[in-house]
Amino acid sequence: MCYTREQIETAVKAKGYKWFTSNNYDVNIVGVRNAETEGKVTNRFDDCVTISYKDESGEWNFHCFDATTDPGSHWEKNIMRKEGVAILKEGQYRGSHKIGLHAGKYEALRQQKPLKVYRDNDKDGVYDFIEENVHEGIYGINIHRATSREGGKSTQVDKWSAGCQVIAANKDFKLFMEIVNKAAKVWGNSFTYTLINSNDIA
Repeated sequence: MCYTREQIETAVKAKGYKWFTSNNYDVNIVGVRNAETEGKVTNRFDDCVTISYKDESGEWNFHCFDATTDPGSHWEKNIMRKEGVAILKEGQYRGSHKIGLHAGKYEALRQQKPLKVYRDNDKDGVYDFIEENVHEGIYGINIHRATSREGGKSTQVDKWSAGCQVIAANKDFKLFMEIVNKAAKVWGNSFTYTLINSNDIA
């Protein structure tokens, strides 16, 4: 499931969110949740994480990576808190992430400001997007990779996500981190994350 930069930009702007247009790696990091799954726990990397930015010369660059924006089946069934597993609520979260270590192991984008999540504790194989179950806080909703295997790509989410936004392919994540590291040198170590739904895209 991938799109064009123009599609992502149009959808983000249509929701009234900020779209960054300055030269030199002023990045737009946008996740797209796949509406076709109808909330079912597929345990697959069937969403995407995109990154759009202008380079030093002012040319637009765009990458679309297979990812999950939802927790895997393991954590949906084996909840870590009584309120239930965390599912990130769609929205734009300004300055929500920074470069840091994921699980103390490798560089990723770590949550640094409160995010809104749905909590689902009924273990029924369907994500519950219910407003009264929305919580807000620091929950370690990071943007990281799945497999550490060089050139590898994970196909099942399983334990890779308990609510994190997870890029399936090792090489895709390396490229993603190269870009955000360049961005941090120019704009500082603070990144906005936007999560939209595939239904938002024309």
